[in-house]
Amino acid sequence: MNTWPVQDAKARFSELLDACISEGPQMVTRRGTATAVVLTVAEWERLNMNAGPSLKSVLLSPGAPQDLSLPERTSTKRRPAVEF
Repeated sequence: MNTWPVQDAKARFSELLDACISEGPQMVTRRGTATAVVLTVAEWERLNMNAGPSLKSVLLSPGAPQDLSLPERTSTKRRPAVEF
Protein backbone atom coordinates (compact mmCIF):
# COMPACT_ATOMS: atom_id res chain seq x y z
CA MET A 1 0.00 0.00 0.00
CA ASN A 2 1.43 3.36 -1.00
CA THR A 3 1.49 6.20 1.50
CA TRP A 4 0.61 9.78 0.55
CA PRO A 5 1.12 12.80 2.79
CA VAL A 6 -2.11 14.80 2.83
CA GLN A 7 -0.47 17.71 0.98
CA ASP A 8 0.51 15.40 -1.91
CA ALA A 9 -2.89 13.70 -1.88
CA LYS A 10 -4.59 17.08 -2.25
CA ALA A 11 -2.23 18.40 -4.89
CA ARG A 12 -2.25 15.18 -6.94
CA PHE A 13 -5.73 13.85 -6.20
CA SER A 14 -6.33 12.56 -9.74
CA GLU A 15 -3.05 10.63 -9.56
CA LEU A 16 -4.07 9.26 -6.14
CA LEU A 17 -7.33 7.96 -7.63
CA ASP A 18 -5.50 6.40 -10.60
CA ALA A 19 -3.10 4.65 -8.19
CA CYS A 20 -6.05 3.43 -6.16
CA ILE A 21 -7.63 1.89 -9.26
CA SER A 22 -4.46 0.34 -10.64
CA GLU A 23 -2.52 -0.58 -7.48
CA GLY A 24 -5.15 -0.97 -4.75
CA PRO A 25 -5.89 0.96 -1.55
CA GLN A 26 -3.77 4.05 -0.83
CA MET A 27 -2.91 5.34 2.68
CA VAL A 28 -3.13 9.08 3.40
CA THR A 29 -1.15 10.47 6.33
CA ARG A 30 -1.40 13.73 8.25
CA ARG A 31 1.70 14.86 10.16
CA GLY A 32 3.13 11.34 9.75
CA THR A 33 0.10 9.60 11.24
CA ALA A 34 -2.03 7.25 9.15
CA THR A 35 -5.37 9.04 8.80
CA ALA A 36 -7.36 7.59 5.92
CA VAL A 37 -7.37 4.94 3.22
CA VAL A 38 -8.65 5.60 -0.29
CA LEU A 39 -10.06 2.55 -2.04
CA THR A 40 -12.27 1.72 -4.99
CA VAL A 41 -16.02 1.43 -4.71
CA ALA A 42 -15.78 -2.27 -5.62
CA GLU A 43 -13.39 -2.88 -2.72
CA TRP A 44 -15.62 -0.87 -0.35
CA GLU A 45 -18.68 -2.90 -1.36
CA ARG A 46 -16.76 -6.17 -0.93
CA LEU A 47 -15.73 -5.15 2.59
CA ASN A 48 -19.29 -4.13 3.50
CA MET A 49 -20.73 -7.40 2.20
CA ASN A 50 -18.34 -9.40 4.40
CA ALA A 51 -19.01 -7.34 7.53
CA GLY A 52 -21.36 -8.84 10.07
CA PRO A 53 -24.08 -6.90 11.85
CA SER A 54 -23.00 -4.41 14.50
CA LEU A 55 -23.66 -5.10 18.16
CA LYS A 56 -26.05 -2.16 18.21
CA SER A 57 -28.15 -3.56 15.36
CA VAL A 58 -28.23 -7.00 17.00
CA LEU A 59 -29.38 -5.58 20.35
CA LEU A 60 -32.01 -3.37 18.71
CA SER A 61 -33.37 -6.08 16.42
CA PRO A 62 -36.92 -7.40 17.04
CA GLY A 63 -35.62 -10.86 18.01
CA ALA A 64 -33.15 -9.60 20.62
CA PRO A 65 -33.62 -10.88 24.17
CA GLN A 66 -35.37 -8.32 26.37
CA ASP A 67 -34.33 -9.69 29.75
CA LEU A 68 -30.55 -9.69 29.75
CA SER A 69 -29.04 -10.66 33.08
CA LEU A 70 -26.34 -8.15 33.86
CA PRO A 71 -23.79 -8.66 36.64
CA GLU A 72 -24.20 -6.63 39.80
CA ARG A 73 -22.04 -3.55 40.16
CA THR A 74 -19.20 -3.93 42.59
CA SER A 75 -18.61 -1.45 45.38
CA THR A 76 -15.20 -0.26 44.25
CA LYS A 77 -13.84 3.02 45.45
CA ARG A 78 -14.14 5.79 42.94
CA ARG A 79 -11.94 8.80 42.64
CA PRO A 80 -13.42 11.94 44.20
CA ALA A 81 -14.90 14.45 41.81
CA VAL A 82 -12.54 17.23 40.81
CA GLU A 83 -13.88 20.71 41.42
CA PHE A 84 -12.78 23.60 39.22
